[in-house]
Amino acid sequence: MDDVCVICGGSGLRVVQQEGKQFAQDCVCRVARRTARMLERAQIPRRYEHCSLESYETNFPSSHRSLGAAHLRARKFVESYPVETAGTGLLITGSIGVGKTHLAVGILQALVTERGATGLFYDYRDLLKQVQNSYNATVRETELEVLRPVFEAEVLVLDELGASKPTDWVWDTVAHILNTRYNDRRTTIITTNYANAGPLGTESGPRSFVREETLGDRIGERMRSRLQEMCVVVEMQGEDFRQKVKRASFA
Repeated sequence: MDDVCVICGGSGLRVVQQEGKQFAQDCVCRVARRTARMLERAQIPRRYEHCSLESYETNFPSSHRSLGAAHLRARKFVESYPVETAGTGLLITGSIGVGKTHLAVGILQALVTERGATGLFYDYRDLLKQVQNSYNATVRETELEVLRPVFEAEVLVLDELGASKPTDWVWDTVAHILNTRYNDRRTTIITTNYANAGPLGTESGPRSFVREETLGDRIGERMRSRLQEMCVVVEMQGEDFRQKVKRASFA
């Protein structure tokens, strides 16, 4: 059985006085419960539930200065939301293990707890699989029903954009999501392991070499260009934090 709030006695309201007048306002317990519900509805995976801007580490050995700059940008974004940000989101780029997802989830949690926003977390690959699954005749949920909360979320975190193999269907789906949110001026926070660059021409001849794929290769240059309008780019550099600092062990 939950303990009864000592401030409001469980009513959820408390009486305050201001300028000689009395009025009721939400008790801190009701605000806390509401925030907890909004965080639950954000569908943040259990692995990332602990991620906050306060727990984001930037001063560990071998850390790159871009991590501190990204953290400051994230905090400024939260403080500026929603008036100054005006629907603009963030495109967080960087190699594996530099803390992109932690930062994105930390921003989402701060927007919910500090700014009263509502939001939704989606892994890019899981979202595409859900959309594909909706084409199965035995599944009752339609594509629109899968995508509606993605379209309508006040704040959407789309993790690991570009992680699925690019096909015409993938590009069309990404375009549908990003264009809808762009037109509705909804805030989108995106992480990607791919460099924020367009697709490069194929090298040929005896001096050709294998190059790393770019974001333009994975989602198409038209959509990458759209992201430059939708989001402020935050570049993160450094070594894999999981390999250097948080390697799994039984200790």
